[in-house]
Amino acid sequence: MKILVLEDNERLANVIKSVLIKEGYTVDLFMDGERALDALNRGYHCFILDINVPSIDGLSILETIRIYHKEIPAIIISSNHDLEKIQASYEIGCDDYLKKPFFIYELVQKVKKLCHKPTSTISLWIGYTYDYANHRLFDPNMEEIKLAKKEGMFLDLFIKDRHRVITFSELEEYVWEGEETSVLNMRALIKRLRKKLPEGAIEMIKEVGYRLGEL
Repeated sequence: MKILVLEDNERLANVIKSVLIKEGYTVDLFMDGERALDALNRGYHCFILDINVPSIDGLSILETIRIYHKEIPAIIISSNHDLEKIQASYEIGCDDYLKKPFFIYELVQKVKKLCHKPTSTISLWIGYTYDYANHRLFDPNMEEIKLAKKEGMFLDLFIKDRHRVITFSELEEYVWEGEETSVLNMRALIKRLRKKLPEGAIEMIKEVGYRLGEL
């Protein structure tokens, strides 16, 4: 499971990252709101946000998250004990609020409670299963379909909700890991992947992105 942490206190940020990694999570750490905002589409399963950070505050980040990622859990951590800030956090859509200073154990327990790891294997189409932990796809006969790295990363994006549409920008951010690419490269990737999948497995939504077909 991949978690975005936004915290500008370097010492606390590194402690949070270290502890969560030991718990088996993958953690991307940001100390600047603008940089965190640019990374929101990289396939995160949980957000941990401080309110008072440089450039763009955590509540503004949360507002953006709730526009595009309504179901992904978000935890606010803040030294701001003002009731209005706490109320605003919940009204915008945080799932929990943790006041500083806190025991790191408290945060870990909230992450475990809210940010559930998806089951290691999901069904993508009738008879086809995908082991996201190892990026392995199996056909109805349980024969493995070999995937290139980017092909597996594309399928990773559907772990939480196989019915959602993956936008072109999200595809670029996650599969190309933030590196700029072209629509032609995206189409080439999808073309190669379609050859390995049943007909209609991937649908293009014009001018938006892709989704998995209903088979």
